[in-house]
Amino acid sequence: MYFFFSKVLAFLIVPFYWILGLVVIALIIKNKKAKRRLYIAAISLTLFFSMPVFLNQFANHWDVYPSEYDNTKYSCVIVLGGFAGPGKFGTGYFGGAADRFIQGAKLTTSGKAKYILFSGANGSLEKNDFIEADWARAQLKELNYPDSVILTEGRSKNTLENAKFSSAILQQKHLAPPYLLVTSAFHMRRAMATFKKAGVPVVPYPCNFIAGGRFSFIQLIPKAEILPKWDIYTKELVGYAVLWFK
Repeated sequence: MYFFFSKVLAFLIVPFYWILGLVVIALIIKNKKAKRRLYIAAISLTLFFSMPVFLNQFANHWDVYPSEYDNTKYSCVIVLGGFAGPGKFGTGYFGGAADRFIQGAKLTTSGKAKYILFSGANGSLEKNDFIEADWARAQLKELNYPDSVILTEGRSKNTLENAKFSSAILQQKHLAPPYLLVTSAFHMRRAMATFKKAGVPVVPYPCNFIAGGRFSFIQLIPKAEILPKWDIYTKELVGYAVLWFK
């Protein structure tokens, strides 16, 4: 039930639907003065959420950036799901967050981490048999990774369960902390807080940066592709707030 309501809430908090709601209300109401104000508000929000400068400035403060890594070796790198889906025929495909898989594989190949743990089942509300962690294991095996270094946790549907179920596997395997944690930069802040709450010591290894960078005047030009990126950050912000209150 929690999983279902979290998906519904995520649907309601995205800026696109705020703008759409204002336009719909403006079309329905009769009061011309209120109608004009609603249209102005909708246009203002559209401009704000489509200008790269605001998204980049927020990302610069929100995203977790890489720290200076020394020659420390880790027993395991935890790679959070969300980088793959079932595909049209259920065979699986990499999504926009595929960098999570890539960085996790590189850390294992380079010897930075001895084991790699994929954590994630299926984040979709639609029922299907796709298990992301198992699919990721299969991809590594096709790349000739030894099966003995790959661990999977295929039950979790959210970050809270990622931490809970991963912790159980790490303890069962007697792998010493701290562990490297790989996830997207925009998700790392909430992931770190969640794993800390679960008592799992982790070192952040962010990847898949989608915004941020230095200011330039070209960032003042509105772009359509910026608006949906705010969806990601508003969901993270609300999720982090809920975790803080809990």
